[in-house]
Order: sequence, then structure tokens, then C-alpha cells
Amino acid sequence: MATTPIEYLASLRVGTVEYISPDSIEVQLDIESPESVAMNTGTPRNFPRINGYVMIPIDLGFVVGQVSWITIQRSPYPKRRGFQDFGLIDLPFPLRKMELQPVGTLRSIEGGYKFRRGLESFPSVGDVVLLPTDTQLRSIVESGEDRRVYIGTSPLVGNAKVMIDPDRLFGRHLAVLGNTGSGKSCSVAGLIRWSIESAREKLADGKDTVNSRFIVLDPNGEYSKAFADKPNANIYTVNVEENPEKQLEVPLWFWNTDEWCGFTKASPKTHRTTIINALKSVRSGNIFEGQTKERELANFVRTIIDTIKNNKASGDPWKGFPISKNFHQSVEKWASGIIVEQEYSQELNEAIQEFHHFTQQLTDKRSEKYSHYDYTREEVDLLIKLLEDIYKKDGGTEEDFLPTDEDSPIPFTGDSFVRSIEANAEILRTTDYIVTLMPRIKTLLTDVRVKKVIDNDALQLSDWLNNYIGANNEESLTIIDLSLLPSDVTSIITAVIARMIFETQQRYLKLNKLCLPTVLVMEEAHYFVKRYNDDEESIGPTIQCCKIFEKIAREGRKFGLGLVLSSQRPSELSPTVLSQCNSFLLHRISNDRDQELIHRLLPDNMRGILREMPSLPSQYAVLLGWASELPVMVKMRTLRDDQCPQSNDPHYWDVWTGKEKRDIDWDKVAKEWQSKGVAPSE
Repeated sequence: MATTPIEYLASLRVGTVEYISPDSIEVQLDIESPESVAMNTGTPRNFPRINGYVMIPIDLGFVVGQVSWITIQRSPYPKRRGFQDFGLIDLPFPLRKMELQPVGTLRSIEGGYKFRRGLESFPSVGDVVLLPTDTQLRSIVESGEDRRVYIGTSPLVGNAKVMIDPDRLFGRHLAVLGNTGSGKSCSVAGLIRWSIESAREKLADGKDTVNSRFIVLDPNGEYSKAFADKPNANIYTVNVEENPEKQLEVPLWFWNTDEWCGFTKASPKTHRTTIINALKSVRSGNIFEGQTKERELANFVRTIIDTIKNNKASGDPWKGFPISKNFHQSVEKWASGIIVEQEYSQELNEAIQEFHHFTQQLTDKRSEKYSHYDYTREEVDLLIKLLEDIYKKDGGTEEDFLPTDEDSPIPFTGDSFVRSIEANAEILRTTDYIVTLMPRIKTLLTDVRVKKVIDNDALQLSDWLNNYIGANNEESLTIIDLSLLPSDVTSIITAVIARMIFETQQRYLKLNKLCLPTVLVMEEAHYFVKRYNDDEESIGPTIQCCKIFEKIAREGRKFGLGLVLSSQRPSELSPTVLSQCNSFLLHRISNDRDQELIHRLLPDNMRGILREMPSLPSQYAVLLGWASELPVMVKMRTLRDDQCPQSNDPHYWDVWTGKEKRDIDWDKVAKEWQSKGVAPSE
């Protein structure tokens, strides 16, 4: 006998609405509703089940609710549906109840159903609650437009395919969070691989390669193995003997003022000005040593002019500029450093004599009784004019006085930078203050472990951008292995790489009026995006590294730079960065502090599905946020062993019992450790 639609709908009934609020609906289950498995939905399905879905009919379609909890309530006088005589004495009977989290509305459309997040109208008390059919259930889980990349299946919905839109996933930043061993790294590697493969399947007519850009910052060296099979993957590491083309290079002339100050822990009051002037000098070609006397004089005068102009631009120079007596003492010192020489031309010596005549007037004027050390505007301008005259007579040009950006990536050597700091400290009278600054810089320049990384003034900036960010219309996957870098420079090298990528995106947009979609992946993000106290005196490479990632998190989307953070300790991450992540892939998280942070961070009330985080098996995760129409548990696709990052748990037992072999050659390890030319692969 055929079943009518009304009868079929009635067979899906499981309960009635008993209580309703904007964020919670309580349902009393019918006595006849399934106790463990529902057989009337097309295929057997577990019901009732935590985080499963049910529906409540309304005018616009169905309200979709997600089960938050299920309980049993003992009732002495049950109302059994279908019984006519309630006067009979009956034993207490358990009544089941459950709470729903309203997540959206399911509407009927031509050819099926369409799920939409949010509720336009609410059900009322007494409304029936139904089980969704398989078609309806898949319409809920497989909702959303532009479902382009297949990342896994939903174990709660008959293994329905979970697919995402890369524009949503990467465009507004993604955080992949979970304990070690929960499958985080495999998920990150899979997202990269599956995205590229899906794009390759949908190439536009006439195109034969994917124009994608992924850059992975890998502090543990896990991802080299995961993408070894991809010919377009560029894997850069430290101290590569057998393949110098894959040597990681982040030259010191890439570093800007903030990064040098962060690395050296420079004081803003005593060191920063010296570093700024030193960078300006060395980027403009001033070396200070190993040149003719004329050139040394020109460099010296040029630095003095820049110093006076910088001080002048920093505030009102006529009210203690910068400190009147100190400035006057500097003028006297500068005058003693600019002297007439026989090998100079007559014009140059005449300009020097005129400068000395004026400085002598300034000194005599401030040696009188009751005199003060203030300088007038006219005196400072004339001092600059006389110095510029010396510079021009020494071969300088007007173009030399165009402003030099101390942060422009213009090549220089480490030795010339050291000499520039010392010379500028002499000019600025800060020689006593750089005593604590210089040892750290000199140690960096002499460290054989990082020499190949930072010491390359012959590198072309365009070549670096081509290799690390990607060539024109080519698939680019760059793995930057930071594992062999010394710990004291890893943070600052990471900061420089991230900033260079970010500023490249900015300049590309400015020149082309279109952004260049690029994804920057930060593995073990809690090391580099570590929360810090917001104190303006806080300095150091770790803080500097965190600040650049905060800037990328805030502004990267506008320039086409998406950020993917992977971390096992979300409570240690910068709140600024986490708050800018609009999508989350949450693996097993068992730490209480980390769980509390996730609960506070997410905009929607996801208490039900997030309670499963401590018990999620490996490879399972919860996808929620901008990339997913609704929170969904997903079993991530399985990668082959050779496609997984090298982060598997060690097999203690198999090694102990001899099932797995381990040969030990400590001499080989010692030679490689002591930099005696033995590569780890030998």
C-alpha cells in the first residue's frame, strides 16, 4: 500500500517543541521515536545523536537545529501518545528530551533544497520536530556556492562530501588548530595539494598550468617530504652543499630598521637614530673606509647634512634642537673633522675655510658671558648651505640630496654596515651608547651557520621574488625550511621573509591595479605569532616577528595575501592574529585554556559541536566560520604516506623489538654538526 506525503512526513516525526529562545530550542521526544537507530529516513541512521540535525517546519520551509544535548527526565504521569484512558495507574516512565542549536533555514527549490545560514522566523511551542531525509541532510551539509575543493566527508551525514570555496577559505585567513598528533600538518598539506589539483582540473581554455602561489614557512622541516613528488615545488633550506641553488637566502640588506632594531634589541632613545642614519648612509653608497680622502670627506659631510635635516624635521628646532648645548658641541666636533688638505682642490679648500669661519663665529658668540646655546633658523639654514657647498665642490650633485629611504632593499655588505654605524655614531656623538649594540651585529656577521643565508650582496631582488613568490603564470609552491637556522635568528629571518612577501603584494597591487592571490602558511605559529605585552618599550626579534604577522592578518586580504596558521597552542597565539581569522579547522584540543579561548573567539554559539573537540580521533576536525555555511564535522581525505609531512609518531616498540632498523653513526652526525662538510644525506 502506497504512503501519502502527509503520512510519510508524519513518520519522520520525533518530538515537539517545548521551549524556545533565540539561541536554544528544547524538544520533548515522542515515546515512539527511535532510541538508537532511525529506519524511516531512507537508510539506517543513528538517532538521537549529538551534533546531528533535525528540522522544524515553518512557513518558509524548515528550521534546521543541531543537537546540543540529550537527557532523560523521569515523569510519574506520562502522557503516552495514542492512549485514550489516562486514568489507569502506570509506573513512572522515562521521557527523553534534547536541546537544539538553531543554525539556519532549509527551503524547497526546484530540483531539491537550499540551506541558508540564519533564521528569518522562529517556530513556536508545540511545533513538531522531524528527521531530515537523506536528500535534505545532504542539502544541509553540502550547502554553499562555489564548492570547488573536496577536502573530506561528513561522518554525521552518511559521508556526504565536504567541499569548500578557496576564495572564502584563504581570502580571509584560516587557523588550523589541534594537539600534536591530531592530523594538523596532514590537513595543511592536504589543503594545499587538493586546491592545486582541483584548479588543474578546471583550467581555463588555452591554459596548461595552474597560476597558484603557496609559500610555507616550515620551522621543523616537515613539508619537504610531503611535496617531494611535485616538480614545481621549490624547497629552500640552510647550508645546502649538494644543491646550492636551493640554499635559503635572506640577505641582511633585506632587513629594515625595525628588524635591525628588533634583532639587536636597540633602544629607541639611544640606538635607533644611529641605526637609521647608518642604513641611509650605507644604502646610498657611503662606505667611510677604503676610499680616497675626497670621497671620505664627501661621505662625512653628507651624513652631517642628513643628521641636521632629520633633527630639523623631527620637531620645532628652535626650542631645544635637539638639545641646544649638545647640538653646539656637535657643531664644534664636526668642524674639527672637516679640515683643509693639500690634495684637495683650491675650490674645496676655500669652501672648507668659509665653513670654519662661520663655525668660529658661532663658537665665539656662545662663549660670551650670559650667552645661550640656542640656534636661530637662519644660523641652521646657513650651516646647511655651507656644508652643501663643501659637498658639491667635492664632487657631489643635487640628486644626491634626494631623500634616501633607509628601508629600501638596496644591497650592501655587512662590513660596510658596521663601519657605517661606527662612523654615524661618531658624528651623532653616540659612540658610548653603541658599545652594547655592536657585539651582537658582529657576532651575526661572523656566524658560519647563517653566513650563507644573509651574506649575498650580489643577489638580484627580482630573482629572489621570482624564486620565492613565483614566476609569471606558473604554478609556485615554495617550502622554506627553517629547521637548521640558529634559534636566535629564526624569528627575525621569518619576520623578514613575511614582510618581503607582504610588501611585494602591496607594490604589485599599486602597479597593476589588481591583487596577486598568494597564500602564506605558518606552521607551528605559536613560536612566531606569540602573544606579548603591548608595551612600547618591548623590543626583540620575537615581538618584531609577531608584529609583521599582525599586520598581514589585518591588511593582507586587501592585497591578495591569505594567511594560514597552524598551531597546537592557540592560547599562546597573538589575539590580534586569531581575531582576524574568519575560518577555523579544529582538530582534537584537550587543553582547558585552549578550549576556553576557542569558545570565546568564535562569533557564533557553537557549544554543542565544540564539546566534541577533546574526543575527536586523528584525521577528524570541525570546520566552521566564513569558509563553511554551517559548522560541520569532517573526516579529512587520506593522503598517501609519501604525501604526509614528516611528523609521524615515533615507533618505539618496533625499534625496541628489532622490527624497524636504526643504524647509528655518531661520527657522521658530529662532523655535520661541527660544519666539517658532511651533508646529512650522506
